[in-house]
Parts: sequence; C-alpha cells; structure tokens
Amino acid sequence: MTDALQQSAFLKACRGEATDFTPIWLNRQAGRYMKEYHQVKGDTPSLDFFKTPHLSAQVTCDAQRILGVDAAILFADLLPILEPMGLHLDYLPGIGPDISNPVRTHADIDALRIAPAHESMAYIEAAIRLIRAELPADIPLIGFGGAPFTLASYAIEGKGSRNYIHVKQLMLSDPAAFSVVMQKMTDAAIDYLNYQVRSGVQAIQIFDSWVGALSVEDYREHVLGHTQRLIKAVSGTVPVIHFGTGNPALLPAMAEAGGDVMALDWRAPLMESWDLMGCRAVQGNLDPVALFAEQPAVLKAAGNILSAVAGRPGHIFNLGHGILPETPVDNVKALVDFVHEFRH
Repeated sequence: MTDALQQSAFLKACRGEATDFTPIWLNRQAGRYMKEYHQVKGDTPSLDFFKTPHLSAQVTCDAQRILGVDAAILFADLLPILEPMGLHLDYLPGIGPDISNPVRTHADIDALRIAPAHESMAYIEAAIRLIRAELPADIPLIGFGGAPFTLASYAIEGKGSRNYIHVKQLMLSDPAAFSVVMQKMTDAAIDYLNYQVRSGVQAIQIFDSWVGALSVEDYREHVLGHTQRLIKAVSGTVPVIHFGTGNPALLPAMAEAGGDVMALDWRAPLMESWDLMGCRAVQGNLDPVALFAEQPAVLKAAGNILSAVAGRPGHIFNLGHGILPETPVDNVKALVDFVHEFRH
C-alpha cells in the first residue's frame, strides 16, 4: 500500500489516529439517488450490473468524485456470493432480492457448496483493479461482504423479511443444522473477503444488516462465534469495519466478535456506545432519513454528532445505514462539505 493511502484521513481514523478533519464516506454512496448512476445503469438488469466490471467501476468512481468523500466503496451487492453456493438469485422489480430455492431442509443444507471466489466471482477482481486504477492515489477503496447471519438469513428466507420466521425456526428448532449453515456462510465469506484484499482493496466492511432481529442471548449462542471466526480470518492486512443495525443492545457482543472499526446505526448514542465497546475507532451515525430535511436541519444534525465527538481521534462520519433512493443530492454534497469544514 502506498504512503499516500496509508496517510489518508480515512485509514488514519481506522487506526485511531488524529486527523486534520473528520473523514466521511457514505453507505450506498453510489446509488439510485444520483442521475449519473441511472445514466450508467440504463436498462441493465441489477444482477448483470453488479457483475459487469467497467459499469461497477464507473459508478464507484463517479460517486467518490461527485461527492468528494474520503473513501470509495466497491459497487456490488451482498448476495451474489450465494450463487456459487447453489442458490438461484434474481432481483425482482418492486421486490428486491429473490432466491427461488431457499435453504429449508437438511438436503438443502448439504447441497450448499463453497466455490473459490477467484474462480466463481472473477468479475470482482476485475472491478477492483479498474477502480483502483481510476481513483485518486490518496483515496482508499473499501471492499465489503455480508456477515454470516445476514447471508444465512437471505439464504433461508429467500427474500427480505419482517419477522425472520424461517431463520429463527431453524435456529431454535434445529441449532445443529443452523450451525452448519452458518459454518458454510462463514467459510464462503472468509474466502470472498480475503479475495477482495488480495485484489487491492484498502479496507473491508462487514455488513450484518439483519442481526438486529436477534436477542442478545441468541446472538451470543448462535452467531457470535461464527462472526468472530470471519473477522479473525480477514483481519491483519487491512482494517475491518464491523457494521450491524437495528439493536444497540447487541453492540458489546458485536465488539467481542471483533473489528478495527465498529460502525453504528442512528439508534445507538455514538459516544456512549464508543465508550461501552472500548474500541479504538467508530463509524457513523446520522439517520439517512435526516437527509430529507431542509438543509439547515441536516447540517445541524451532523453538527450535533461532530460536537459530541469533540475531535476524539478515530471517528469516521457516515450514515447509520444506506442513502435512500429519493435523497436530495444537494443535501448529500452539503453534508460532505460541512463535515470536512467542521472544526471543534
């Protein structure tokens, strides 16, 4: 890694070091709220879009350039990793991800296979190399993937869910079978994320988007050990950001699972959570819906977070989840400028 990248504000904050300004990047910063995104995507189906390196690279770099953020994140999706495992994935208009053969039986679990990512997902390396060649020399590229529980949940439910009935039914009724699913998801995620590191990303973010559905007890019994194994296997070469949403009560246990940076959603009080977890760096945590307010209110909300942090080293500003499709672009640009200019 070059010295320019090592000394970037984002990577310095990941290490808990002081920076001249608060670095900022945004979950889902390349997305449907930008006209440039639609110009690149056109009529390309979502799954093909994720798998076409030059398109993925263009929207990744466009978002970093347009917003002036301090890191780019690989434009991809959490779920294509499930295809080489034998699941039939599609993205349906108005519905989102859909798996037509969800994992529901022991035979389904036995059929899950692990295919090396460099063979089954070569488009990821191609996209990373294109992005890295295009990004400014001092802008890190973040790779990402799903945590074992979130991947297992999609595989078992087959689509988005409000109540996670099939997942919890398997987890509670047949914990041994659920553990096998989690082991396979962990193995696949380890291979996939390390593949991204070898391909040239400077950090990894692990999304546990559905983990907030769990109680602390269920997380500790059925999930923590698998997530811990994943993070341990990926850590050491680049910083790992560990991001879960929906249940601040899980944060101490999630911190035990590991991560160089703990990313918070808007439900968690940032400074209180930082102290509780005892981690060296945190990321977050403006409510994405705050970006729909009038611009002075957006900047006030951001200023409240920055004032509370009071310049403590190790803070990376971000949203508590992804930018929503209808978000006003001018508000996003104003937020980035405000964070960069804010002084304590």
